Amino acid sequence: MPLIVQKYGGSSVADAERIINVAKRIGAVQKSGAAVVVVVSAMGDTTDELIELAHTISHEPHAREMDLLLSTGELVSSTLLTMALRELGHEAISLSGPQAGIRTDTSFGRARISRIEPARVRRELDAGRIVVVAGFQGITAEDDITTLGRGGSDTTAVAIAAALQADRCEIYTDVEGIYTADPRIVSGARKIDEVGYEEMLELASLGAKMHPRSIELGGVYRVPIYVASSFSDTPGTLIHTGNQMEDRIKVTGIAYNANVAKITVQSVPDRPGLAAALFEPLAEASISVDTIVQNTGGDKSTDISFTVSRTDLPAAVRLVEGMAQQLGAAGVVSSAGLAAVSIVGSGMQNTPGYASRMFRLLANGGVNIDMITTSEIRISCIIDESQGRDAVRLLHEGFQLDRS
Repeated sequence: MPLIVQKYGGSSVADAERIINVAKRIGAVQKSGAAVVVVVSAMGDTTDELIELAHTISHEPHAREMDLLLSTGELVSSTLLTMALRELGHEAISLSGPQAGIRTDTSFGRARISRIEPARVRRELDAGRIVVVAGFQGITAEDDITTLGRGGSDTTAVAIAAALQADRCEIYTDVEGIYTADPRIVSGARKIDEVGYEEMLELASLGAKMHPRSIELGGVYRVPIYVASSFSDTPGTLIHTGNQMEDRIKVTGIAYNANVAKITVQSVPDRPGLAAALFEPLAEASISVDTIVQNTGGDKSTDISFTVSRTDLPAAVRLVEGMAQQLGAAGVVSSAGLAAVSIVGSGMQNTPGYASRMFRLLANGGVNIDMITTSEIRISCIIDESQGRDAVRLLHEGFQLDRS
């Protein structure tokens, strides 16, 4: 019997009517002869509403208590969906993340899954039940509830699929798949039929619909991931190891991330260990650093600029200002109004000219580049956020991604 893991996002279970529609979809899959595990997000904007509520009570809510509070959103949606399945005549049971065996580290608000113990889930499947798991949450060795951060239900679903060796993990949301660019920005964006894990990881890391950690897990454990809409039966996008030969000789998509901020540490005495001293405290605080540029002058001092997410900027600045004084820096400046626009495609590994073409397209459109970062299959430019959407449209048209 094939085993399918499905995940439904908050918009898919936003109200009673949508929950019942999702239950019908799940029931149809079971009737086709497959065993089904379902992972759900909180209903609609529940998580945001809980965060807002917490901040009306406390200016700085305790991280442990915040995680326990936020975990309740997925418990509500998972139990309601289970009730809907039972009402339709299906044997179903809801499990919290801890009940499903999801063990995590102690990084409240952005915990990482350390392991999954799926014995309970297997027992329920063996009994013929549909298993509905609350996404986004797990439990530490000290029995504290944790949450996995934004998009954590994607990670939950792929991790469970890997642990159960499922045939496929299906992610259902409010869009019909992965597109060559955000269709809200580019009206001519095309849906991608299939894409490799590596390309999808770059797209997800830069703002595409999937959570990057879920793509990492899918790639490591070779879990095929299918992304589609829960509101239609239109075919979606398959993320897997295979890829068409034609797709390897072109740009796959344009990614855009408006959640970018830059910090510059000015005139630091250049010496061995400087970068380690600066970035180790950020790593210990679970603050991810992306683009890093170091400029060394003739006076043996250096400026170090790097980007973080805008949401991490206040905490990052506090840490960096403390370190800058110890390192003898002249000062620290920051900017929050930035964005990253990127071209992604495996064809860039061995084909010259993509970078120059990207830079020329942006220059012709009057878009100034602040910083540049690359990987084997990605070129990213940090630009002013006010020009971000125009840059996406320029690159999408310039690389002819509106053509099949």
